[in-house]
Amino acid sequence: MKIIDLNVVKEKVKQMCIEANIYASKEVEDSIKEWLDKEDSSLGQYVLKQILDSYKISGDESMPVCQDTGTSVFMVTIGQDVRFTGGDLKTVINEAVASGYKDGYLRGSIVSDPLVSRRNTGDNTPPVIHIDVVKDEELKIAFMAKGSGCENMGRLKMLKPSDGVEGVRQFVYETVQKAGGMPCPPVVIGVGIGSNFEGCAILAKKALFRNIGELHNDPFYRNLEKELLDGVNRLGIGPGGWGGRFTAIAVHIETAPCHIASLPVAVNIDCHAHRVREVIF
Repeated sequence: MKIIDLNVVKEKVKQMCIEANIYASKEVEDSIKEWLDKEDSSLGQYVLKQILDSYKISGDESMPVCQDTGTSVFMVTIGQDVRFTGGDLKTVINEAVASGYKDGYLRGSIVSDPLVSRRNTGDNTPPVIHIDVVKDEELKIAFMAKGSGCENMGRLKMLKPSDGVEGVRQFVYETVQKAGGMPCPPVVIGVGIGSNFEGCAILAKKALFRNIGELHNDPFYRNLEKELLDGVNRLGIGPGGWGGRFTAIAVHIETAPCHIASLPVAVNIDCHAHRVREVIF
């Protein structure tokens, strides 16, 4: 059995919240630099240069790369042989978010009620926390700062099984086309296929947590990811939505078994900042 002190977890999660909002990931930055030479649109090239400049300024000045510091989303994997001391995990994650957003001078964007008061909670809590329990002896916490400009462009559709892979393709392209420049392209696209209504949406969000460049382990879905990425980059949306070849950095697919009469598909889009961090205990 592994014993984990939640006071240590709290400090690590707090730092993740701050660092993800300030420092661009190397994988995203490298992808944008690579596309600078391949982008045909001069306006698209200009946008990419502005994005890279923004990354540098935010890192140098310890400022958020975007004013929308997002909903705090966590994917947590707990080994069944792990034991916690110093509190309970969900409370500690909430406290870490509140502390990180305050000390990091990050904007609080969460309202306490969706319709009645819409009063800002002031510290970006509560976060959204998804927990899986596995046969292991470690704790893995992945964090995403998910801005609303890209989150609002997500869609879910209950396809018929007869729609098949072509139906999935068309839904992905249609969703990205409708989103246009709203999610701040070049984007990262998570696609969930299978499970049920709510499970499919979680799959799409989980897909966004995969490392950029990490391929699906199933050859069929690996090829579909490549095909969808190529197709999205032929839509002509381009950097910032101003036209060009570079609309998406990556397309990641996650799947799960589903009912014989269903084919759920969800698309979750993340902006170019793609603020994701992970820590393992």
